[in-house]
Amino acid sequence: MHADTRTGTGHVVVIGGGIAGLAAAHRLLDGGARVTVLEASDRLGGKLLPGEIAGVRVDLGAESMLARRPEAVALAREVGLADRLQPPATAGASIWTRGALRPMPKGHVMGVPGDAAALSGVLSEEGLRRIERDRDLPRTEVGEDVAVGEFVAARLGREVVDRLIEPLLGGVYAGDAYRISMRSAVPQLFEAARTHTSLTEAVREIQARAAKNQQTGPVFTGVEGGVGGLPLAVAESVRARGGEIVTGAPVTELRRVDGGTAGADGGGRWRLVAGDRVLHADAVVVAVPAGAAAGLLGAEAPAAAAELATVEYASMALITLAYRRDEIALPEGSGFLVPPVDGRTIKASTFASQKWGWIAEEDPDVVVLRTSVGRYGETEILGRDDAALVDVSRHDLREATGLDAEPVETRVTRWTDGLPQYPVGHHARVARIREHVGKLPGLAVCGAAYDGVGIPACIASANAAVDKLTGDRAGLTDALITNPVQSLHGGAGE
Repeated sequence: MHADTRTGTGHVVVIGGGIAGLAAAHRLLDGGARVTVLEASDRLGGKLLPGEIAGVRVDLGAESMLARRPEAVALAREVGLADRLQPPATAGASIWTRGALRPMPKGHVMGVPGDAAALSGVLSEEGLRRIERDRDLPRTEVGEDVAVGEFVAARLGREVVDRLIEPLLGGVYAGDAYRISMRSAVPQLFEAARTHTSLTEAVREIQARAAKNQQTGPVFTGVEGGVGGLPLAVAESVRARGGEIVTGAPVTELRRVDGGTAGADGGGRWRLVAGDRVLHADAVVVAVPAGAAAGLLGAEAPAAAAELATVEYASMALITLAYRRDEIALPEGSGFLVPPVDGRTIKASTFASQKWGWIAEEDPDVVVLRTSVGRYGETEILGRDDAALVDVSRHDLREATGLDAEPVETRVTRWTDGLPQYPVGHHARVARIREHVGKLPGLAVCGAAYDGVGIPACIASANAAVDKLTGDRAGLTDALITNPVQSLHGGAGE
């Protein structure tokens, strides 16, 4: 007889040691399960990667997390990082468009303004006039889902999409606004568009509601030393409480065992092969990217695997540059975004030493910047070698800011297939995957491919997966599936 995971006492194997898998392991231990985490690579953390440049600690992956959503901040506090949580030292960003760095407009929802005046300076006079036509246009139906860019262009004109929505969404997904699902990526806008004829009126209602429920505190937060420290702290907590974490352990087989036949680890519903090791488990959490999940589920959940195999990913690269402080002068603010329509190569730059106080404090004589390149469908730029990516970053930084100094050190970090794409119909695809997976007892999936690519969304996805296994409905709210809150930061999937 297998152990009952509904009481939290079974053996659960988590496949994947990124933030979603580690968060799932952490929550499983809270419920009393015995936990084994299997990570294919030689390190933990997935897209959260701590590193250093010129002796200063930096993030080489995602570098901030939404603080207005509770999951990531709560987990950081639980694993002892409360005193290391730090909001950005400056929140003012720019947009590099039409030949100049221009202040990022305020008063919009993911680039969609409540009135045209909010985008003055970024849009042309013609573009601003086109927004005003929204109130006189007949209703635009959204149906079950619609592409953000397609819908907004129909209401407000393409210039809003090309100059503002594209760089903002490009920062989160490295995607194409004319393909990205409004229902999945900007759910509050989708819901408002279903009940309003005028899009600008819908945005004003969202803004009024937000003002009424005024949240205090920063929108985003980082972690002193880098958010790459979060998964390492979670892993340390998991191990301290008896959880087993194995790196360099790619799972090559996942099969159901009829009737919980006894096995090497005392029996269970599932049999896994990882290298020369065979494990048996009462339940399994699959917390790996969609392609890997499809491979694992092919034998037992072929319909879910087929859906997962259709998830596309964008690749990107981050170029981190360190300079001597006495040799450079940067504009104020945290950095800038770049609309694709402007024809530049980089899509964003973060002035890391200005954005994060702890970076500036680690070595006051060093200034760290980073740029990002690569969007969905762009392969040529990522085919260039590291030196070429540094060169093109320096060229664009010089054009944008006048920065012409020689960096003292550079680092290029490539994220191949780093960001899942959420095209129109993504919500329905996720629902089908969950329906197929839900037919198999003791199996759950989580991660960035489902409910949001931001750190809090990945943790929420993990919490829901665990709650499905343990029979706790608390994390399985409609809000998780229908209203994922994306990171609205504009920098390279951060």
